[in-house]
Amino acid sequence: MTFLEQAMPSDWNPPQYLRYNNERIHAALDLLERVDLKAPEVVYDLGCGTGNTTALLKERWPDAQITGVDSSPAMLQQAQADLAGAAGDLRWQHADLANWTPDTPPDLLYSNAAFHWVDQHEKVFPCLLHAVKPGGALAVQMPNFFGAPRHTALLETVHQGGWHKRLQPYLREHPVLELSDYYDLLSPGAASLDMWETTYLHILEGDNPVLEWTKGTLLPPLLGQLSESEGKTFMEDYSQRVAAAYPRRTDDKTLLPFRRVFMIAVKS
Repeated sequence: MTFLEQAMPSDWNPPQYLRYNNERIHAALDLLERVDLKAPEVVYDLGCGTGNTTALLKERWPDAQITGVDSSPAMLQQAQADLAGAAGDLRWQHADLANWTPDTPPDLLYSNAAFHWVDQHEKVFPCLLHAVKPGGALAVQMPNFFGAPRHTALLETVHQGGWHKRLQPYLREHPVLELSDYYDLLSPGAASLDMWETTYLHILEGDNPVLEWTKGTLLPPLLGQLSESEGKTFMEDYSQRVAAAYPRRTDDKTLLPFRRVFMIAVKS
């Protein structure tokens, strides 16, 4: 079992993940807007999830052969169902990004919010860029909220419970490097690099919406290791910490600052 298979949920819950799709899709659009390729022939969407980003790629380049790659059967099943009527050459592949290689040399490797689940970026990122055709691009966006209150609250809940040793291997404490580190990794093989970071301020509604957001990503791998009673205790503790860290505003909305990092490397 790879670390990615160990750290990620046994399978995702597409409806829970899609609950905040309008907020999640902003970064995907921002990344795609900065990709300067006229007519790529072969495109891979790495960590395609339910296919929302794959649909964006198909809309921009309808004549390209586009393959969505994901480690979750449930997400791929949802993607196939939602995009069953999509025109053009659209394919799906079940694979672990930690050791994935393209079947066909691509013009574009695009990834929105997936590689923070993958370790050994020092090895993985140069290999991905090496796989791209000369003049093609590697375009990646990753969340970098590690250290934000909802993440530190999760660490506190893990470390202060009797489940600490069991859950420790499933924590993602510092999976994303600094942009300067990615520059050092990618610049030897890149003709150009476009790198930036953005903090989005999501305005959420409902009861403890930051908890609901986290249920779609960070929590499933941890809860999967706990008994039903332990899971209930864990969620009660974490829910209180998150609610205190992200209080409702006077208009009953909750603000979630969300930092993300972006990089587009064009291969030399």
